[in-house]
Amino acid sequence: MNLAGITAIVTGAGSGLGAATARAMADKGAKVAVFDINPKGANEVAQSIGGKAYVCDVADAKGAAAAIAQAQNDLGAVRVLVNCAGIAVARRVVGRDGPCDLAEFEKIIRVNLVGSFNMMRLAGAEMTKHEPLAGGERGVIVSTASVAAFEGQIGQAAYSASKGGIAALTLPVAREFAQFGIRVLTIAPGLFLTPLLAELPEPAQKSLAASVPFPPRLGDPSEFAALALHCVENGFLNGEIIRLDGALRMAPK
Repeated sequence: MNLAGITAIVTGAGSGLGAATARAMADKGAKVAVFDINPKGANEVAQSIGGKAYVCDVADAKGAAAAIAQAQNDLGAVRVLVNCAGIAVARRVVGRDGPCDLAEFEKIIRVNLVGSFNMMRLAGAEMTKHEPLAGGERGVIVSTASVAAFEGQIGQAAYSASKGGIAALTLPVAREFAQFGIRVLTIAPGLFLTPLLAELPEPAQKSLAASVPFPPRLGDPSEFAALALHCVENGFLNGEIIRLDGALRMAPK
């Protein structure tokens, strides 16, 4: 799909991987709807790329539906969705104070997995209504999993479960949406220099970077954005989970 003039929604676009993706898509001529639960971040990114900001809790059915409707009213028919919104909390299933708080587990599943599914179902429903483009394509959905979906570390049970669910959604939804000309893909990033990792002391960042086989460094958000662009532009990519990790395989801890 050629992004020029296309309306694209990027969730979690107020910072990190989402912000980089929103910028890259705007550079390709897309009309970008910057979705984020943080109004300040969303507005700053939208203003910098000539997009429009929408405050949205991706896991809220009514709120997300309203935000998508408004984005389509403002920018036109949505053809691309990139799910980057997500949270992470390190917590053992059974810690020193006893079992993990169930509410924490539910929150991570709600934001990461339910939020991705909610946006996928709502944006997908809109895409089915659009006239097909060249080759019969109506839309592209790209979600964000993690290498933790496959090699979750101790303390990542909830996060890994949420990202594993996103990975597991990919093929069945791609098969279902194929009849409408909508492609569905997932990127599973490794260690990236996001705001969360940027807060770590430099020695900790260097230690994490050294664990990556090659190149031995943290990923740059622009590299994630470049792959998201390729997922949209390469019309034969579908139903796939693509690792972006420098050959990293996470150790138990």
